[in-house]
Amino acid sequence: MPAREEIAYFGAGPAPLPTAVLEAGSKAFLNYQDTGLSLAEISHRSPLATKIVEDTKAALSSLLEIPDNYEVLFLHGGGSGEFSAVVFNMVAVWVERRRRRAEKELGSDEAKVLERVRSEVREELRLDYLVTGSWSLKASQEAANLLEPLGKGFVNVAMDAREANGGKFGTIPEESSWKLTPTRKEGGKGSAFVYYCDNETVDGVEFPNFPGVLEPTSQDEDYERLVVADMSSNFLSRYVDVHKYAVIFGGAQKNIGITDTTLVIIRKSLLASYPSPSFLHAVGVWSPPVIFHYPTIAKNNSLYNTIPIFSIWIAGEVMRSLLTVHGTQATHSQENLAGEKAKVVYDILDGNPDVFQVCPDRKARSRMNICFRIYGGDKDKEKAFLEGAEKRGLQGLKGHRSVGGVRVSNYNAVPMANVKKLALWLVDFAQPPMT
Repeated sequence: MPAREEIAYFGAGPAPLPTAVLEAGSKAFLNYQDTGLSLAEISHRSPLATKIVEDTKAALSSLLEIPDNYEVLFLHGGGSGEFSAVVFNMVAVWVERRRRRAEKELGSDEAKVLERVRSEVREELRLDYLVTGSWSLKASQEAANLLEPLGKGFVNVAMDAREANGGKFGTIPEESSWKLTPTRKEGGKGSAFVYYCDNETVDGVEFPNFPGVLEPTSQDEDYERLVVADMSSNFLSRYVDVHKYAVIFGGAQKNIGITDTTLVIIRKSLLASYPSPSFLHAVGVWSPPVIFHYPTIAKNNSLYNTIPIFSIWIAGEVMRSLLTVHGTQATHSQENLAGEKAKVVYDILDGNPDVFQVCPDRKARSRMNICFRIYGGDKDKEKAFLEGAEKRGLQGLKGHRSVGGVRVSNYNAVPMANVKKLALWLVDFAQPPMT
């Protein structure tokens, strides 16, 4: 049986965790702070649970320098749950903004206000999606499914990267080609939000930085674009200017912790921008299910229902470990380290192009998920590579079942030492057979 230090794990999620965090977690799981209770047993209504939630929020706020006008939420459902939650909540915000405008212009005539907003929902509601990989594609499809009772055409795929890459994901087209819904300042009606996935785990595509075309130019709600980003797989791996976003979310099981915890960072002003459920229903829109209703979760400090306290504590331990090692510059340090680790792998792949073929375009390469094929996708050779890797204690390298190939997941807890072990195998495999 191999020891933990003998295994170099590169799985895409659930992903590796710092050994020190796991060791502390094993003690907390049995007897937390000498209470005689496991963290899996304590009440989510207890002072201990409240403190764990507050401490984890404080650690995240320190790491990301989250402004005071943002709220941190912990929910169930993972990233896929947020595909739905974002639509429910952000459409509700859009409806409320339209309701307030109608009320300001039409007065207190409820029937006229209702009729105007109902008409605007059917004629003007748009959700912009930037589709750069499998997960943003699924998110856009979920949005279309949720809005289908209203009809078609509410989801505007402003960019589908496959169109510029022969039908496959692997690039991020120039921003000038994106077909975003024009804002009112631009002579249009504006969208409820613009959605993108910052890092696509399946396809190995990552936005190198915040899209310039989405840079905030005004805080006037008639002109701004509300940006929603799925950062599940590159969370805490680089500095993020939070104030540019309306909502950031991420599943914990890659860079933050273990499964069953989803983090949401949301601008507080949006939490006060919800119409009543009856008004939403009257204009033909469903109200958010209470388990995904951001204002309810915020009002209850994420303790509306029984949340996984142990999972949140693990996430907090991961965050505190980053602060201990790197201080308040932790995300900047992690960004540098992630880049260094990724460069080790990419340099070998690029140096042996006859053997290894990196899937995405160079300008869109992910630091977190390095996807490549071997000998043009030769299944026997890829199988041989993976089997050889397993023998060397290099695990979790098989590509996603939908695309195949090889995937190296280079998350925060993957040490440089393990990347170097992988590098040795890549070099060895690329050597021509001895004759």
